[in-house]
Amino acid sequence: MSTGLIPVAEALARVLASIPAPVEAETIPLARAAGRTLAADVAASRTQPPFPASAMDGYAVRFADASVVGASLRLIGTSAAGHGFSGRIGPGEAVRIFTGAPVPEGADGILIQEDAQAEGDIVRVMEAVERDRFIRRAGLDFTAGETLLVAGMTLDARRLALAAAAGQPELSVRRRPRVAILATGDELVEPGAVPAWDQIVASNSLALAALSAEAGAEIIDLGIAADDHGALEDAFRRAREVRADLLVTLGGASVGDHDLVQAALAREGLELGFWRVALRPGKPLMHGRLGDMLVIGLPGNPVSSIVCGLLFVVPAIRALQGDPQAGADRSEPATLARDLPANDGRADYMRATLALEPGCLPVADPEKRQDSSMLAVLGRAEALLIRAPHEKAATAGDPCRIIRLDRRLL
Repeated sequence: MSTGLIPVAEALARVLASIPAPVEAETIPLARAAGRTLAADVAASRTQPPFPASAMDGYAVRFADASVVGASLRLIGTSAAGHGFSGRIGPGEAVRIFTGAPVPEGADGILIQEDAQAEGDIVRVMEAVERDRFIRRAGLDFTAGETLLVAGMTLDARRLALAAAAGQPELSVRRRPRVAILATGDELVEPGAVPAWDQIVASNSLALAALSAEAGAEIIDLGIAADDHGALEDAFRRAREVRADLLVTLGGASVGDHDLVQAALAREGLELGFWRVALRPGKPLMHGRLGDMLVIGLPGNPVSSIVCGLLFVVPAIRALQGDPQAGADRSEPATLARDLPANDGRADYMRATLALEPGCLPVADPEKRQDSSMLAVLGRAEALLIRAPHEKAATAGDPCRIIRLDRRLL
């Protein structure tokens, strides 16, 4: 255990290292697999396309017959998608063909309809055919037995389409990690309730639930616990009863007179990994394990909570699902819009807007007010501008790094 400030990268590495293995696998129908993480590789059960197929509308022909402009061919049938021509093309013959349809046996060229002139059952070649052009060979996309998707991949629209084309009606995926979210503090009321003069509406739990669900988690809402050891310990026990894989607490992670979360967790047997990270916003971040349950304690300030959720909770959820890229650097290059003073010893994740021009790096303009309580600033921000600890003063036009904030994350 360490009580000093630790770097962001080290804190993330410790969080991920504390996850001994991904959650269990389950087999589900392909139609319910969007957003899930593969637990096993996916191989093709069939070849795609299973036959040589036409890439264009036109006529299936023999190159030997259609390589000369002016040649005339006799139309003997039609090949359409789902209604292929079962015969064989002989010398001087052609078959009307449509995109995706099987190329008849004996054909080795496609005379596209723009290059043909048809009169009754006679087709005249107006442009010489090239051998095998516009023919998709069997197995052009993939072949039976070929591995197409690997364990750890997240199933999005394109990967689901590939699995379907490969003939896989069911997939082995990681179950959704169970993430219990607990807001703490006498000052909080649920959205819709009327707060007293010294209270505010709880917002962090909604934000963390959205982030966690987007990352693939099943959300368990533990509500709001008062600043009371009994209320906190009751909530922790409920998290264990529902077998949460990850408990996320919001607020109370520091050591002030009203910050009781860490002490209450200790009474329940918390094995503390670390607390306090060299990070702005979000210094009072706590991490540990309570038996089989991972615990991440986030600061109470809403911006700190959301930024730490992006940096630590989302990667933890991805790691629980077996994503090998869970801890990958998600930042990208940008250019500063204005001068900034030298940074202190903490990594700074400044809320910023972006100016985008085609062919150019985004230009990041940090908000002038960076207080960690200001959700309105975060709401209009488009990126987090990252400043390293002890980074020197920077001027407009200097390179920088950003993490984009899009609707899929907030």
